[in-house]
Amino acid sequence: MRTLGDTWRWLTDPAHWAGDDGIGHRLAQHALLTCGCLVISCLIALPVALVLGHLGKGGALAINISNIGRAIPTFAVLVLLLLTPVGAWGQGPTVVALVLFAVPPLLTNAYVGMREVDRDVVRAARGMGMTGRQALMRVELPLSLPMLLNGVRLAAVQLVATATLAALAGGGGLGRIITAGFNLASTPQVVAGAVLVAVFALAVEGAFETVERLVPRRSGGPR
Repeated sequence: MRTLGDTWRWLTDPAHWAGDDGIGHRLAQHALLTCGCLVISCLIALPVALVLGHLGKGGALAINISNIGRAIPTFAVLVLLLLTPVGAWGQGPTVVALVLFAVPPLLTNAYVGMREVDRDVVRAARGMGMTGRQALMRVELPLSLPMLLNGVRLAAVQLVATATLAALAGGGGLGRIITAGFNLASTPQVVAGAVLVAVFALAVEGAFETVERLVPRRSGGPR
């Protein structure tokens, strides 16, 4: 109980919220890193998943290849990248490691969502004269959107938690609060950093769940 009380006092101390090492600045760094890696991951994974899902070819192979990233710890990838020329690019190793970590759920969910679209609906769209591109954008994508957003949500929450590793590579973010706490042998600061990461992850989870509820689960055909 004493640790919890000390942690609360640490979190509510105004001095710990100001400055370059303050919670506010570290939270902004964490959010920027998470959003940047999520955008890059989406730009890589979603076009591939949508095209393969539309064609119905090569999806299983792509998913299996991307899932290899789940079997390799992100920390191990980060350490290996630090030993390569990428390590000289500042945040480069962290960004690459996090992107590799976020791609599998994005690719898998988007591909599965595309393949779960009723093929009769797609054939009806083509029978109405739609091109493959039009059927993809106006029929398959809207119908697969709930599953796609679920993949984005999973990737975002995982990135929030895993981005704490950026501190080990000299980066910013809430992980710096935790590592600084270890360096100072300050248990309240370590616990406070962990609490901040957990609260941030829960906030992201809640935001995406709200967005998913607002997305209509369309089941009809083309209009």
